[in-house]
Amino acid sequence: MLLPIIMAGGSGSRLWPLSRQLNPKQFLPLADANMSMLQATLQRLDGLNAALPRLICNEQHRFLAAEQLRMLGLEKANILLEPIGRNTAPAIALAALQALEAHGEAEDPILLVLAADHLIQDVSAFQASIQTALPLAQEGKLVTFGIVPTHAETGYGYIEKGAEAGVGGFRVSRFVEKPDLETAQGYLASGSYFWNSGMFMFRASRYLQELENFRPDILAACRMALAGGTQDMHFTRIDEVAFAACPDDSVDYAVMEKTADAVMVPLDAGWSDIGSWTALWNVSTKDDEGNVFKGDVLNQQTRNTYVHADSRLVATVGLDDLIIVETKDAVLVAHKDRVQDVKKIVEQLKNGSRSEHINHREVYRPWGVYDSVDNGYRYQVKRITVKPGAKLSVQMHHHRAEHWIVVSGTAKVTNGERTYLVCENESTYIPIGQIHALENPGVIPLELIEVQSGSYLGEDDIVRFEDKYGRA
Repeated sequence: MLLPIIMAGGSGSRLWPLSRQLNPKQFLPLADANMSMLQATLQRLDGLNAALPRLICNEQHRFLAAEQLRMLGLEKANILLEPIGRNTAPAIALAALQALEAHGEAEDPILLVLAADHLIQDVSAFQASIQTALPLAQEGKLVTFGIVPTHAETGYGYIEKGAEAGVGGFRVSRFVEKPDLETAQGYLASGSYFWNSGMFMFRASRYLQELENFRPDILAACRMALAGGTQDMHFTRIDEVAFAACPDDSVDYAVMEKTADAVMVPLDAGWSDIGSWTALWNVSTKDDEGNVFKGDVLNQQTRNTYVHADSRLVATVGLDDLIIVETKDAVLVAHKDRVQDVKKIVEQLKNGSRSEHINHREVYRPWGVYDSVDNGYRYQVKRITVKPGAKLSVQMHHHRAEHWIVVSGTAKVTNGERTYLVCENESTYIPIGQIHALENPGVIPLELIEVQSGSYLGEDDIVRFEDKYGRA
C-alpha cells in the first residue's frame, strides 16, 4: 500500500507579507489562483492508487488544514498535530509509527513523503517517477527524489548520483550542502548532481529500523509522544512534554546521509520549492515586458517586476526588477536580487513585538473568518463571517462589551438566559461579563459587524465554557 505523508509545517517567512505565522505559504494560493499549495499537492496524487493521505501540521494550523482537506472531499484524512516543530526526522517517525499501528507490520505501508509547499508543473512526469521508485522501496531501499537541475543554483543542497541501482534508480554517492556559485556551475556541468527535493519513499518499518540504528533517541521520544497522545475526531494530538524532549534533526542528517540503502530517482517535472518571491516570479506566466501582475495593477514602463495587489490599486511607473506585495496591513517593496533578506524584516517585526508577522487582518477560525476593519482607543470594529451551521464558542469577556449588527443572513444569539434570532439590519448588545454565543442556523453565510468597546480588547480575553471545535 502506498501511503502519502504530507508535511505541512513551516512558516514561509521569505514570502512575507502574504505568508504569516498563522497562515503560511502552504495554505495560500500562490502558483494557482484556485487552490492552495497544499491542495495542489494532494490533487497531484490522483491516479496513483494511493491510500487516504495523512497530514502533519502545526497545532495552530489544524482548522485551516482541516477546511482545505474538506474542500477536496478528504475530510476523513488523519491530521497529525505537532505541538512544537522538531524538524523532519521526528515528523516522519511519528507518521511511520502511526502507519504501522493503523495497518500492522504485515502490511507495512510504503510511505510517500511530500512537502505541502512545492510546485510541480508536470504531474505526469511526477507520477512516472513515483512509479519508478515503488519497486525500489518495496525492496527495502530508502528512496529520495533528485531534481534534474536547470541552472547553477546556490540555494539548494545537492545529491551526487552513484552507480545504477535497479531500473531508473541510482545509489546516492553523497549529499552536499548548498554550494557557492562556482561549485554549483561545476555540479551542473558534470551532469552527476541533482537538487535535493526533500521528497522520499520507503517502507515505514525500514525508516524506523534505520532511525533506530542511527538516532535511537529520536525514535524513543517519538514513541513516547505518540503513546501519550489522544485522538480527537480526525486529529491525532501527541504528548507535548514527550515531544519537547525529542532532538531536532532533519531526515537527511539523521538517516539518509548515514544509511547504506539510500537510492535516488531523478525527477524532471517543473519542480520549485517557491522559496522566495523571485522564485514565484520565475515560475509565473509573464507579459511581454516580463511582468507578473496579480490584482488591481496599473503600470507605465515597468519591466521584469512582480506585483501582488491584495486589497487596493497599485500603480507602478518606470520600475525594473522589483517585487511589490500589498496586503491590507503591510506593503513589501524589494529588489528581486535581495528577496532572501525578507526574513530579516520578519525578524525585525518579531523583535519589535509587532503582530504583522503572525496573522493577516483577516483571521480564519473553524467557524469562519473575521476582518479587523478598524481599531483605536477602547474600541475595535470587526467584520465577521460565520459559515452555515457553524457556531462560535459559548464564552464571556472580562473587559469588553460587544454590539452585533447583522448585514446579511440570520444570527442565532445566546445572551445570558435568552436565545433569539437577529435578522438583517437588526442589532443586539452583549454586556461585559455576559455569557453569550453566536450561531448561523441558516444555509447562507452570516455577515455581521461587531463593535467592541472596553479597557482591553485582546483575543486572549475569552473564557470558553463550551466549544464544538474542542478549543480550550
